[in-house]
Amino acid sequence: MSNNITDKPELPKGGMRSTLSALDLRLGAGWLASAPAAVRDRFLSEIGEGGLCALPFLFEFWALPHQLPPEGAWRSWVIMGGRGAGKTRAGAEWVRQVVEGSLPLDRGEARRVALVGETFDQVRDVMIFGDSGILQCSPPDRRPVWKASERKLIWPNGAEAQAFSAHDPEGLRGPQFDAAWVDELAKWKKAGETWDMLQFALRLGERPRVCVTTTPRNVKVLKELLASPSTVQTHAPTEANRANLADSFLEEVRARYAGTRLGRQELDGALLSDAEGALWTGSMLDAARVEKVPELDRLVVALDPAVTAGTDADACGIVVVGAQVQGPPEEWRAYVLADRTVQGVGPAGWAQAAIDAMDEFGAERLVAEVNQGGQLVEEVVRQVDPLVPYRAVRASRGKVAGAEPVAALYEQGRVAHVAGLDALEEQMSQMTARGFEGQGSPDRVDALVWALHELVVGPAGAYRRPRVRSL
Repeated sequence: MSNNITDKPELPKGGMRSTLSALDLRLGAGWLASAPAAVRDRFLSEIGEGGLCALPFLFEFWALPHQLPPEGAWRSWVIMGGRGAGKTRAGAEWVRQVVEGSLPLDRGEARRVALVGETFDQVRDVMIFGDSGILQCSPPDRRPVWKASERKLIWPNGAEAQAFSAHDPEGLRGPQFDAAWVDELAKWKKAGETWDMLQFALRLGERPRVCVTTTPRNVKVLKELLASPSTVQTHAPTEANRANLADSFLEEVRARYAGTRLGRQELDGALLSDAEGALWTGSMLDAARVEKVPELDRLVVALDPAVTAGTDADACGIVVVGAQVQGPPEEWRAYVLADRTVQGVGPAGWAQAAIDAMDEFGAERLVAEVNQGGQLVEEVVRQVDPLVPYRAVRASRGKVAGAEPVAALYEQGRVAHVAGLDALEEQMSQMTARGFEGQGSPDRVDALVWALHELVVGPAGAYRRPRVRSL
């Protein structure tokens, strides 16, 4: 169904649901679509003009099961799902449900609503003005007005919704609400602090409640919320909403991510726990994320070459890492800046991608593992750039042995990640003390490990190594 409300006629003056009093909304659009043509024609003719105007805005009729709030005296409703599963639409419609009355000026269940997203821009652009946001879902006679200067939505019946950023938990200190919609809680950097401040602010009315729409991630605040006895949840994978998604999108993401941890999280909407014995845990990776990168002293691109070509071949890991290396080694800090991994491009393709990454970030050296490619790796790289600063490295021990000192840097809080490294982090979470438990080869992790050995692990060992005086 289209949510476009441009040029919609005014709805009838009676309540929208009373206009369709003869219709059991729980039957839903699925029932109507599968009914015989004669039944559909009779239904559409009997509900009249008022019913036709009201029907697009009766979400109970169109909603998927996971988009409807569970019954009962819950305080928190968590809607977990894959990308595009309809979480945002469900949150926006829930806000409508609690603020609207039967008639446009009638009072609803809630009068003061908090809209909390990761940033103010995301609240405005997704939760309010987005294709599935509050304004797009609202009928003309109940549509709120956005007051940008106050960061508020104001409904014709006087209800208000105020926007808040999760980057500023203290902004929730002082205001009070009887309802809240929280979007993408699991990716907030200050999730715990912001959630706590919101709980103190939900103190109006007889039963203040919050709707949480999020793609799951293995973070403390979400796990604690789901464990609370006052929390209910609904869940759906991306494909539950396939009727409203491009077929090419589903085909592409399923082909690329099916069977991976990232796919189970982002498409199936599954809350993943850490692999047993994981060298990198979800909380460790969450703690490593930064928004800004300081000036760096050294910067390298690490390359884990693919020895075969074709779409079914292993990917070629290409990771860009920089470091601050002033002072003693315990003060050195590294920053993972980009993952430029490629697949199915052949030797000339991955060599060009690695050189392009060096040019893009101004890296001083290309570090390449040569356990399988040997001298051929350097020859391929130098065909692209004969003068590239290059260092070949060879693993003398297993992958786990090489990864353990790098994992220790993360445990010490000495490695940071910029945004956009999901595929790399997904591989890292599957590297355990027993080996890699994911599909294929940990190409991205291998490149990361070589980069951090080049920048931090190796130089730190040389720094600490006692010097022998010659006689």
